[in-house]
Parts: sequence; structure tokens; C-alpha cells
Amino acid sequence: MIIKNSLNSKALVAASALSLSLLAGCDFAGNRQTSSEPSGATAPAVTRSAAISAETGAKAGAKIVTPATIPAQTTPDRVQHVNTLMGTDSSFELSYGNTYPAVALPWGMNFWTPMTAPMGDGWTYKYDDHKIRGIKQTHQPSPWLNDYGAFSLMAVTGKLKFQQDERASWFSHKAETAKPHHYSVYLADYDVTAEVTPTERAAQFRFTFPKTDSSTGLAYIILDAFDKGSKVTILPKERKIIGYARNNHGGVPSNFHNYFVLQFDKDFSVTHSWQDDWKLNENKLSSEGKHVGAIIGFATSKGEQVHVKVASSFISAKQAELNLQREIGADSFAQTLQKAHQVWQQQLARIDIQQGELDQIRTFYSSLYRVLLFPRKFYELDANNQIVHYSPYNGEVLPGYMFTDNGFWDTFRAVFPFFNLMYPELNSEIMQGLVNTYQESGWLPEWASPGHRGVMIGSNSAINIADAYLKGVRGFDIETLYQAAKKNAEVEEGRPVSSVGREGLSYYNSLGYVPYDVGIHENAARTLEYAFADFNLYQLATKLGKTDDAKLFQQRSQNYLKLLDPETKWMRGRNKDGSFQSPFNPLKWGDAFTEGNSLHYSWSVFHDIAGLQQGMGGDDVFLNKLNQVFEMPPLFDDSYYGFTIHEIREMQVVNMGNYAHGNQPIQHMIYLYNYTAQPWLAQSRLREVMSKLYSATPDGYSGDEDNGQTSAWYVFSALGFYPVTPGTDQYVIGSPLFEKVKLTLPNGKTLQINAPGNNANTPYIDQLQWQQQPYAKNWLSHRELSQGGQLDYQMSQQPNLQRGITTAARPYSMSDEASPTKAKPK
Repeated sequence: MIIKNSLNSKALVAASALSLSLLAGCDFAGNRQTSSEPSGATAPAVTRSAAISAETGAKAGAKIVTPATIPAQTTPDRVQHVNTLMGTDSSFELSYGNTYPAVALPWGMNFWTPMTAPMGDGWTYKYDDHKIRGIKQTHQPSPWLNDYGAFSLMAVTGKLKFQQDERASWFSHKAETAKPHHYSVYLADYDVTAEVTPTERAAQFRFTFPKTDSSTGLAYIILDAFDKGSKVTILPKERKIIGYARNNHGGVPSNFHNYFVLQFDKDFSVTHSWQDDWKLNENKLSSEGKHVGAIIGFATSKGEQVHVKVASSFISAKQAELNLQREIGADSFAQTLQKAHQVWQQQLARIDIQQGELDQIRTFYSSLYRVLLFPRKFYELDANNQIVHYSPYNGEVLPGYMFTDNGFWDTFRAVFPFFNLMYPELNSEIMQGLVNTYQESGWLPEWASPGHRGVMIGSNSAINIADAYLKGVRGFDIETLYQAAKKNAEVEEGRPVSSVGREGLSYYNSLGYVPYDVGIHENAARTLEYAFADFNLYQLATKLGKTDDAKLFQQRSQNYLKLLDPETKWMRGRNKDGSFQSPFNPLKWGDAFTEGNSLHYSWSVFHDIAGLQQGMGGDDVFLNKLNQVFEMPPLFDDSYYGFTIHEIREMQVVNMGNYAHGNQPIQHMIYLYNYTAQPWLAQSRLREVMSKLYSATPDGYSGDEDNGQTSAWYVFSALGFYPVTPGTDQYVIGSPLFEKVKLTLPNGKTLQINAPGNNANTPYIDQLQWQQQPYAKNWLSHRELSQGGQLDYQMSQQPNLQRGITTAARPYSMSDEASPTKAKPK
């Protein structure tokens, strides 16, 4: 994903970023274990509330998003398999994930990450870089959105160096540990080991220093509060530094602050600050300006460890102190480390791979870690343990949940369906946060970081809301969210940014499509995405008994047919007068489409594949077009952008034809073979993508890993099914990757998936049983899976040419609703 604005593709907006430092590919170096790392394959189970002090004593409404019992004590350590460096070998011109090593708890308000790049560079950590400038608190969801409220800590020894380029230290991946709960790095220039371990809103640092004294140079810890407005105050008697950071890249009210407090366990011998333009203020305890920071120094003995407890708040300095005391308090570094490890072990062990190939297990848990990071909690617990949040929409402190840093254009596809299966209580809280967003801003968020950002397209909040409610998630005001989603489909005026609501709404509602020739970019993509949102509104309105609305949205969900070109059988931009865009090149990226071409977006009819097949000319034409995408060369037309954007290059280099798995629009496409008479083609192609395009290495993705979506595709696919059509009860069957997996569901029940003898040479499903009974369909029911049970796959080296080939075996399509032999969505 790269950023969109209301005028053009985000690729054009981002073109000025070409001056950013680029990196070359390099080999992966494994993470070094340290003596402080929990070694246990038998880490005890712990509830989230016990592990995260922030929620101790919370009011009854603060629900815990874990099942009642997780048998972590009998489950091998899964945290050891996570490589947080997966996807960090990325750049502006080629993304292998565009990730950074996030040290965090699941959905934590704050993440921490090492900085190899200068302040403000969206590519904050590049695997091929050689120097680290500090370890920063980050809230960055994507390099294209960049960061907000960031600040960093760095340790130096000898001569004082505090400017970001001067203080940077050489490091090696061979002396680096990168795990979800722990980051450690040896700063070679200073003979210092720097470590950090997180809670949700706080963290502990541990710096191990060499011998230092006034004659050779002291040991220093540097707090950089970053640019765009910051303040620091050193409190020597309390061994504290307090202040705030205001840096952001949009989406914040005018009173935005990230307040921080740092508590040290050693007296300060030196106290300096700096002001704008890196001007050092010796012995000055406070500084405020565009870009300020603080420096403390002291003499250390060899191997002496200095600890720093850090917390922050978007509400106030007092709340930051409260967060520190509640989440860390008197805990030692080792205790916080162990608690963070236990939280990750508990969550990762909910999907227990009991038998499988080690490299694939590592890739699975590294991907699952990414799925559990976003959206970020943007709420805190006040002195009365009430859930409150600073509103990034109106600047007020208000009661209730708030989540942020998510782009629904990416995550509606698999991340939110994963939450509905494994974390419905969490999704209930997210939905409550959407109610608050709507009440505070007048609109649902489509891309929030932390407030509304004008990036990407669609009306995908409706999909997340409908899918959650239709799959049984409750505890939120569905009527308010329904009206909010309906507003998106009815009101075009007053939108604060281009991404919320629906751009081109009046055209869409009157013509059935957004025209190509009225100055609205990515018009065909918008039409297709609005039609799927309308399908979800149709399903939700039906569930809520809103008959007239349901009828209207059902009709509009068929608008995809307005763009299906009868000549080429591809989706094509259409002019206001009804004529199709001309000239037409289905390989042209952008223009009528979003970060893709017609070959990618023509499959974005998630809800009515049978109707799409009929419109294309029947099953054979549909199947041939699916195959064509894979079998043709990776040809493309990049003239709309004026240069080859990274998404195009990522498609080109993997040798899979025009299949562009590195970006989201096409990621469901392989599963569409299940809607044909050759479902086994999905099985073989899915295995190829899983084995070829994913690995737990710095180049482990084939494109942007956007807020967990590309990872969620892998997690679902490795389990053997995928939510092609949110808003229905169904998962479409694929090809399971492991021999034996157990899912512990939110209700405490288990889903056991068995595929004995499964390996790289057996991608095909020969037979499938559900609850020890033969199962002939190409889809599975969410309702049934969520109640637990047993799936038994018999895998084979050769396809079963008889299984799943009938039309009755195919997954849901809206065009089949009148058929008595087709299953209806719940």
C-alpha cells in the first residue's frame, strides 16, 4: 500500500520521497538469545489482566480478550519462533514487508523499535543499515503514514555525542535479539548493551555500561523528544525526566501531545538539555521548542546496569505517571520481561501447531505476531479505573474505547474476520470505539492514524461492522453503527478528508458507478468496493429487519455489473454517458483502479462470483481468465504513475505472471477456483504462494505487510481456509500447511485440524471429513467452526478430480440465493 490523496495516487504523492536512503538485499542473521530471555518451554499461563498491570482493578466493563483457560503450561514456547525482523529488508522502491521490529504487547498503545534511519524517516529500521540512532517509542502503522508522538532513548559513552548522526553506533545482527517482548542490541561504538521490554502503555529499558569516569568520559543516556514541538524537564532529586512530544504527520487536533515520564534508578551527575538546531544548554534542566531533548550522565563500573522505566499518555502528564505506576510499579526489568513473554505465549499458543515443518512454523508465528499488533489501543484507564481516551477527532478527553492505526481497505479482507473467529470480545471493543469515532467526528474511520487520514478508497468500515454483527459479536451499539454506515452511502457533503464516506457518491447512486471522466481517480475500484459494502449493508439491514433498506442495498450491490466490459470480459472504467473508457489497456496500473490493474480488480466481486462468471460468459471463460493471470508474463503499464511503483516491481520479480500477491486487491483470487469445476487448482497455487512468497526472514513478504492483512492471509491459508466473503457465514477451503493444529476458541472449545502425512509434495485434498463425517463442500461454516470440532484432511500428491466439482459444492454467491441447493449466509 502507498498513500492516496483526493487528487491522485499515493505513489505520486510519495515520489518526493525518492531521496530516502535505499537498501540492498542481504542474508538473514539469526537472533542471539540472551541470559535474560525466558527459556521455558513451560511458561505458565497468565491472564492478560494479571500480565498487564494496566488493567488490574479495572471496572467490570473492561473485558479480558482471552478464553477462560489457555493450556500454555503444556504448550511449547511459541515466542521463540517469532522473528520480528520479518519484512524489514525494505525500501521505497521495493517492499519485502515495510515493517519494523515492534517490541510491544498485542494491540498495545505504544510500540518500541530501534532506529537506523534519521528522525522522521518512515523507513525507521532498515535491515541492511549498519548504525542505530536510538530506540524509539513509535505509533507508526506504515512508512507511508509515518509516525506520531515519537521520542527515543540512546546511550553513549566517552565524549558526549547527542546529535542523531553523531551519536549513531555501529551494530550487528549477530549481537541483536529481536522478539515481540524483548529487543537487545550491542552498541559497538560505546560498549553498551541496550534492551527494552514492553507493557501496553509503558516499557522498561536496561543499559549495561562499561567502566566510565570523568577522566575518560562518562556514561550518558539521551532523550530525544523529536521535532514539530517538544519539551523536556529534568528532575534530578526524583531521578526523572518528564515532557512531551508533538510530532505527527496529520490526523491530530491542535492540542495533541504525547506526555512522557522516565524514572531512572541511578543519581544524575550531569544534566544537560538542548534546544532548537541541536544547541546544547549545559546544566539547564528544561527546554521547550520545535526540537529539544535531555541528557543525563554518570560514572559507571564495568557491567553496571542502569534501568529506566518509561510511560506515556495522550491525556496528561499525570496520566502518564499513573500509567507508569499501574503497569510497571515496583517490577524489575526481569519481571516485566517475563510478563510480556507470558502474554505473547498465551496468545500465540491459542493456535498450537502440534506437528509441522520448522521453517513453516516460524513463518506462521511470525505472521501471527503481526496480526495481533493492530489496531492499536488508543485508550487509557484513569485514576478510578474507568476507560477513557483522548479523542484524535475533537481533542477532548472522553469515556470509552478508542482504537486507531488501521486502514480498513487492507484489513477488512482477513484481519477483522480473524478477530471475529478468535477475538470477538476484542472486536466488540473495537466496534465500541467506532461508535465513539462516529459520535466525535460525524464519520466512520476508513484510515485512522490517529485521527482521519485522507488515504486509500472504499467504504470498508461497513464491511467490518456487518461481518462482526452477523457473526455474533455483540456488546456495542449496532443501531448507531448502522446509521453511520448508511450515512456513508447517502451523504457526500461535509467529509473531513477524502477517504471517509464515499467519493463520487452522487454519481454512484444515480448511475450505478463512479464515472471515469468526471475527475475522480480510481473510479472503477471505488465502484467495485462500494458495491461490496452495499452487499454487507444489505445483509446487515436484513438481519436488523430494515426491509426497505435491504432491498435498496441488494440492488446496489449488483452495480459491479455496470463495469463488466462485454468486449474484453474485464472490469473497465465507464464514462458518464455510458460509454466505456477508451483506449483500454487491462494491464494499466492505477487510473481507474487502485494500486493494480483490471486483471487484479476484476475479481473484486467477493459476494457474487456466480454472477461474475455469468457476466464473463460462463465457467470456462472465468476459469481461463483465472489461469491467464498466472500464465502470462508479468507485463504492466505504469504510465499513470510516471514510474514503476513498488507494487508493480514486487509483482514483476516473483515470476508468478500478473498475480500481484504483494498488494491486497488480488489476495482472495486463488480461492475463486473453488467456484469452478477445478477447485484443486486453488490448492496447488495456494501452496506455491505460501512456500514461495513467505518466510520468517527480513525479505519474508512479497510486498507491504499492511496492519496484519498480508500476514492474516498466510495464517488463514496455512490453516486451510479463508474468508473470501466477509458478511457471510463461510470460509472457502484451501490447502492446509501443517499435519496437526489445535485452535483454542474464545468459548474455551477447541478446533482440531488434522492432515496426517501432509508435506510439500501433498498440496491436494483427496478427502475431507468434518466431525468424522465425509464433507463434500468447498466451504466451511463459521457458525460450526466457532463451536469447535474436528477437521480431518487426507492430502495427496495428485488432485482428486471428483471432489468439490459440483455447483452444489461451491461457496455462496448472491446470484444463487434463489436456489434451494445453495447455502445461504447466516
